[in-house]
Amino acid sequence: MPWGPMARMTGRRALLAVPVLLAVTFGVFAIAAASPFDPVKAYAGTAGLTASQENLDQIRHNLGVDQPLITRWWDWLTGALTGDLGDSATLRAPVSQVIGERIGWSVLLCALAFVLAVLLGTLLGVLAARRRGGLLDRTVTGAAYALEAAPPFWLGLLAIWLCALKLGMLPAGGLTDTGSGTATAGQVARHVILPALVLAVSQLPWFVLYVRQGVGDALAEDPVRGARSRGLSERTVLLQHALRSGLLPVLTLIGSRVPELITGALLVETVFSWPGIAAATVQAATSVDFPLLAALTVLATVAVLAGNLLSDLLYGLADPRVAFDG
Repeated sequence: MPWGPMARMTGRRALLAVPVLLAVTFGVFAIAAASPFDPVKAYAGTAGLTASQENLDQIRHNLGVDQPLITRWWDWLTGALTGDLGDSATLRAPVSQVIGERIGWSVLLCALAFVLAVLLGTLLGVLAARRRGGLLDRTVTGAAYALEAAPPFWLGLLAIWLCALKLGMLPAGGLTDTGSGTATAGQVARHVILPALVLAVSQLPWFVLYVRQGVGDALAEDPVRGARSRGLSERTVLLQHALRSGLLPVLTLIGSRVPELITGALLVETVFSWPGIAAATVQAATSVDFPLLAALTVLATVAVLAGNLLSDLLYGLADPRVAFDG
């Protein structure tokens, strides 16, 4: 395994990520500074309606929003490099604590949904590619194109109406049962099924269509035809020849779907009241919570960059013709 070239490629990507993250964090502070929302009013709430201008100015100074844009960004950046991400004004807690309490649940939801989407998308794509133009192919591709246009929040509401309200099969949202004070493994498993399925279905169409196209093209190539002419079984031809070459394009899709996965997860978490980072992201954006908004944006950017790197590494491992140093 080419560990040396892989390590060099990873190192180059890490160095290139530094200016990207700097630009992203500065952009967050610039957009927040230009936003019409006043973080002082969001922090004070209804008490801000009767507060004196002197008190509002003092709150503005305490939050640090009376400083110039460059100063606010630089203070946050230097603090982040030492591990201090600041305090969230809206959630009244350190940013590191807010993220630490929520990110695990978001990772659990996204990981389950992504694995399910890849496995189910690969299965359906292969089945559709075996008989192009057949009934199964038309049904699967038609459903995939229809799901491409379906917003995740609409799928979530539909799933709640059908599975929770009408059939009563699964809970409609949250992390634990009503009235329960602790989150047991059984409760979490039951509550994560519906949001994970909805998020997986929202990502499913692209994997189905990519696998169908890749495997279908591979089945028409000369090496696969030669394998068939040698009398190999259809299963051997499909699994050992067509599937491997046909799945190569899917490896690049894995990284490119990370931004859509994050966006879909925010919507799904909101619909199902899942205690991930969605609520914190929405509050940070609407309340112009500079430290929390910057930290969450950096986290999402790192996830996207890591996804792209993972795709390139997987593609290079699967196809020896790809050079990591290229």
